[in-house]
Amino acid sequence: MYGGTLHNKVVFHTMKALNSFGFSVLRFNFRGAGLSHGEHDNGYGEIEDVRAALDWLDREFHLPMVFAGFSFGAAVGLRPACGDDRVKATIGLGIPVLPADERTYDFEFLHTCAKPKLFVSGTRDEFAPRAKLEALVSSLPEPKKLVLIEAADHFFEGRLREMREAIEAWLPPALALPRASQ
Repeated sequence: MYGGTLHNKVVFHTMKALNSFGFSVLRFNFRGAGLSHGEHDNGYGEIEDVRAALDWLDREFHLPMVFAGFSFGAAVGLRPACGDDRVKATIGLGIPVLPADERTYDFEFLHTCAKPKLFVSGTRDEFAPRAKLEALVSSLPEPKKLVLIEAADHFFEGRLREMREAIEAWLPPALALPRASQ
């Protein structure tokens, strides 16, 4: 609805960060975005899209997974990822704690998410006012980390390198994967 796509620069750089640690990455458009079939379902059907993607990754690779979502993808995807034992850690980029329209997102499910959680946002992200984002993250159980990229907006314009470095710096300590321990 708002231009979200698997070709977004934030999504691309996140993929590169995860690939650098040997993860297979699946980027996909939610229903009705880009060339995908279906219609936008206000986050309900999109949760099922994430579950289908996790199931496909498990069937194809049967490896531990890290879920990463940007903006709407984070707001929708963190819910099924937190509840899925195959997902070992989660990353929320540009999490929209204050959406621009009438939408609201309920992040209460994060209060029971005990897996490692990384949140990366820009200090100028119009959908994630610093105080509101810090309050959310501070209320969540450990392990968790919030990285604020100075002067970055919602799309990390001009700050994609710092965003990618934040993910790469967090991955090894957050996961007990064989590659990370060697």
